[in-house]
Amino acid sequence: MVVAVSVLFFTVLLAGWLVRFLPQDNQRWLKLLLAFSGAYLFALTILHILPDVLLSTQDPHRVGFYILAGFFLQLVLEVFSHGVEHGHIHAHPQGNGHHNHGTVPVLLLTSLIIHSFLEGSVMVQSRMAAQQAHEHLHSHAHVSDNFYHILAGIALHHIPAAIALMSVLVAQLHSFKKAFMYLLLFAVASPLGLLFSNYVALEKLLSGEAYTVLSGLVVGNFLHISTTILFETSPEHRFNRGKLLATIAGALIAIGAGML
Repeated sequence: MVVAVSVLFFTVLLAGWLVRFLPQDNQRWLKLLLAFSGAYLFALTILHILPDVLLSTQDPHRVGFYILAGFFLQLVLEVFSHGVEHGHIHAHPQGNGHHNHGTVPVLLLTSLIIHSFLEGSVMVQSRMAAQQAHEHLHSHAHVSDNFYHILAGIALHHIPAAIALMSVLVAQLHSFKKAFMYLLLFAVASPLGLLFSNYVALEKLLSGEAYTVLSGLVVGNFLHISTTILFETSPEHRFNRGKLLATIAGALIAIGAGML
């Protein structure tokens, strides 16, 4: 658990810190990273998380409603986050011509924190969960054995998100230090979700429909983000060898990880 919390937290901090050194006038490297992470996240969702959700309930038809809810919840969150969670970099000037670090960062960060908390909360430690699942759930119930696969997917997804968020905040606040303080709020969201699921709400998650609902929301969330990334990294469906190779690599690694 310490390893998972550390990975989630320090991945965001390191990615945000690298903004100071990364070229902002050439975003080709970021697009390749997005293509890789989008393909990995999409394959991870289809091959690992979605089957886990379907096996976690005796009525799989309900899962579709939870996935739709997660998909459209992410659509609503992006109204406030402006797509930062899938690598969009935009400045947010105020209508009066001044940069205000009160209102816009609050809306931006709140949507990102909700999104990140949900991602962390779906990661129930498999060994502990599996043991308790046999005690609390019906025989058809299933809890994810893909804890570290999901951890890797979320960490990879957070790298471009942290870079985009940090770039936006630096442009808005004109201060790397102030921007980094806001980044800390985003960095702790997934670890808090992880700790909440595994220590505060574990018994409730394993004794009812809560795990299925939560996982379904995250599946919808991931499907929205990953497909958006994949479509946006290939505007007008133009062939790009680098993006194609990055996409294939992301999908193959997700497939290979499931065979380990």
